[in-house]
Amino acid sequence: MNIRNIAIIAHVDHGKTTLVDKMIHSAKLFRENQQFDDLILDNNELERERGITIVSKNVSIRYKDTKINIIDTPGHADFGGEVERVLKMADGVLLLVDAFEGPMPQTRFVLTKAIQLGLKPVLVINKVDKPNCRPDEVHEAVFDLMFNVGANEEQLDFVTLYGSAKQGWMSYDWKQPTTDITPLLDTILKVIPPPKTEQGSLQMQITSLDYSNFLGRIAIGRVYRGEIAVGMQVALCKADGSVKKMRVKELQTFEGLNRASVEKVQAGDICAVVGLEEFEIGDTIADVEKPEALPRIAIDEPTMSMLFTINNSPFFGRDGKFVTSRHLRDRLLKETEKNLALRVEFTDREDTFIVYGRGILHLSILIETMRREGYELQVGQPRVLFKEIEGQKHEPIETLVVDVPENVAGKVIELATQRKGELMVMEPKGDLQHLEFKIPSRGLIGLRNLVLTATQGEAVMTHRFIGYEPYKGDIPERTSGSLISKDTGPATAYSIDKLQDRGKFFIDPGEEVYGGQIIGEHTRGSDLVVNVQTAKKLTNVRAAGSDENVKIAPKVQFSLEEAMEYIQKDEYVEVTPTAIRMRKIYLDENERKRMEKEFS
Repeated sequence: MNIRNIAIIAHVDHGKTTLVDKMIHSAKLFRENQQFDDLILDNNELERERGITIVSKNVSIRYKDTKINIIDTPGHADFGGEVERVLKMADGVLLLVDAFEGPMPQTRFVLTKAIQLGLKPVLVINKVDKPNCRPDEVHEAVFDLMFNVGANEEQLDFVTLYGSAKQGWMSYDWKQPTTDITPLLDTILKVIPPPKTEQGSLQMQITSLDYSNFLGRIAIGRVYRGEIAVGMQVALCKADGSVKKMRVKELQTFEGLNRASVEKVQAGDICAVVGLEEFEIGDTIADVEKPEALPRIAIDEPTMSMLFTINNSPFFGRDGKFVTSRHLRDRLLKETEKNLALRVEFTDREDTFIVYGRGILHLSILIETMRREGYELQVGQPRVLFKEIEGQKHEPIETLVVDVPENVAGKVIELATQRKGELMVMEPKGDLQHLEFKIPSRGLIGLRNLVLTATQGEAVMTHRFIGYEPYKGDIPERTSGSLISKDTGPATAYSIDKLQDRGKFFIDPGEEVYGGQIIGEHTRGSDLVVNVQTAKKLTNVRAAGSDENVKIAPKVQFSLEEAMEYIQKDEYVEVTPTAIRMRKIYLDENERKRMEKEFS
């Protein structure tokens, strides 16, 4: 069978999903009169809103009698767990790079994994139609990057294509545009090797899973050796070394955007298996007579943890469907089945769990997904995970890259160094200044907001985990205290107006708040309890000067990630399907004073 298995890797926003769209169109998978949206593969509501790929997807196209299995991978390092497992299905990678930005830190992260697996790269320099692009410099930068991550001679001898995925063309020379993307498809057939298949009994590794209400859990993976057929008895090799016998009920291969049922699948193809029970990602489906397990997928360790607990605020249960600790526990355990980089630890309290992930974005996507499904929960301050190495405390360190206008580069350097960041590289990049820092993961929490404020939103920030290094010392936390509501009830414009000199507010007049809720940021370092429910006393007497118009500054609006980064040790973020609120863990003022020692 003529098959090519190819993974597409790129940094966030370099046009990866748009390129897959064009490949799908060029293979004419749609009827002439069929309506469809852009970003066909980003079908998850959150992916469309944020413009990022979160979950890897499989799709196949047929070109010149060859089936090309395309695997769309996430570009964000927080979803590295997705990338590490799906690259095992591929024989080559399409590395997509922006013609202006060039290779970014997260491109390096995924590329390193691909090079280590020995995959053959094809370089696509995208967006050459943009003004001030620099394709030749970017080509050199990618060559240097490949060399630095340990590519062998065969991998360094890569083919480069230039083009614009948005306009739908690819060419070997960026100054000579073509009319379509067939040069790219021809290159894939010529350069990417067909799957290596060994002789012998069945071996297939499960690299991802799907769920259907009718069929139950479905195992997806690549057949490395032998063949698998419907009705065949197979052995499932588990992580603990045990082997279970099972029967294949149905087989599906990827055809276009859908899956087609088939009777058998040969080595080299990617397929979905129905009928297996109690399997996990990384398990091997093998021959019953002679079961041989493939090496398990190695996933990088989590670097951050957060406390998840049930919602116990006064507004609990108002708009969520799933509010009990049993609901929360079952949902988190279900997530660990397919989200390999996530871990859940039970605590001595029934309603509290510690969840470990790869970063704030990784955890916030989980919380946002749960919220949309109708869950109510509260989360504590994100904490990085320290390690003891040779008796010394070590912490996770990341590379932070900031592209920023030259006149505000100084402010960014100042903010990063306050948080123990070391400036490693500073060079011009077009009309921007390119800065690279080595910074503790702790220092990144809350830094994005400060940098965007200091640069009037013009900074482009990315970061990736590089390893553990000795503890860098204390990092200053938020310097301002919180404004806390004293009572429960709707806030009045009169009260907020009178308290505006005390700080910035996170609520609008008329919004219902409860005692202990954080409703603003104090101008000083201490917390302040305020009464925002007071209404103006009405009298019969009217005087021209005393009824001045109320002018209230607009409230500060927080996204979920910003709220997670903003809270302190003694605060929670309350997340429900319709609201994100911040609150003190102890709502009663007297109890907070008693418990101060616990958080100091």
